[in-house]
Amino acid sequence: MTNNINKAVAVVGPTAAGKTKLAIALAHKYQGEIISADSRQVYKGMDIGTGKDLDDYYNNGQPISYHLIDIVEPTKNFDVANYQRLARQALADILNRQRLPIVVGGSGLYLQALIDNYQLSPVPPDNALRQKLEKLSVQELYQKLTEVSPALANKLNNSDRHNHRRLIRYLEIILNKPANSLPRDNSQNIINWLILGIDYPMEILEQRIYDRLIQRLENEDMIEEVYRLHEQGVDWRRLESFGLEYRFISRYLREQLDYDQMVEQLYIAIRQFAKRQKTWFKRWEKQGREIHWLNTNNPLQEAESLIDQFL
Repeated sequence: MTNNINKAVAVVGPTAAGKTKLAIALAHKYQGEIISADSRQVYKGMDIGTGKDLDDYYNNGQPISYHLIDIVEPTKNFDVANYQRLARQALADILNRQRLPIVVGGSGLYLQALIDNYQLSPVPPDNALRQKLEKLSVQELYQKLTEVSPALANKLNNSDRHNHRRLIRYLEIILNKPANSLPRDNSQNIINWLILGIDYPMEILEQRIYDRLIQRLENEDMIEEVYRLHEQGVDWRRLESFGLEYRFISRYLREQLDYDQMVEQLYIAIRQFAKRQKTWFKRWEKQGREIHWLNTNNPLQEAESLIDQFL
């Protein structure tokens, strides 16, 4: 295929901005298929807390095809290299069938790894090293990464710097292949991307976050989901590592927090996460990636206009 045939759309933005709803509407109109760019939606059984909303993957009764959702057990490791490999396969498959790939999500690292073609290391897991690293705190892991690869450490945003699982993987890669970082490989960039962004001012986004949180807690059995995952063999430490809903609800289930404390602390954590996402996208733009931020009064109409011109 030539460059002008390989076209794909991405819908990006912070949590609770309405990315999935927009992507589904676009997929319906343009014969598209959705590729999730969410680091937690890959896990089976983690539905409510990650906002999969699989019942919404229909438009006028017609199912919308999706990829990279529910593909791995939550007890298994899955990292950005796994994501990039599978997302590239999904892109190729969708394009070969002459349909439009629509990547949607808010995991900045996953998005950049795919769209900017990061050349990631094929270094396999080192279980012995992982066992040693898992004993270290987040601060100790980041300090160690700073010592062995200051260049990579400086590239990480606040979310990655405080993510225990990702720090272990970065160290695993660096210590097994010291020359590796996360460079861009522009020679592989054979897809022409249109990136659409959807966002709100922080005060509006905070209300959307709160409303969605209460809806999931009171009407969608999100607490029961976390309890069920633990009963099925996902230990508390693993649930903590998934962050946000899974971290704070697991603390509530262990009676480390009462209900009101859990809601308050989780709400604060999601707000902070949204701010970090906003920062990531701003940094991505500064690096030269164009994101078309949509007018939230009618994002679908503007998105359709941009896609019509793009295609």
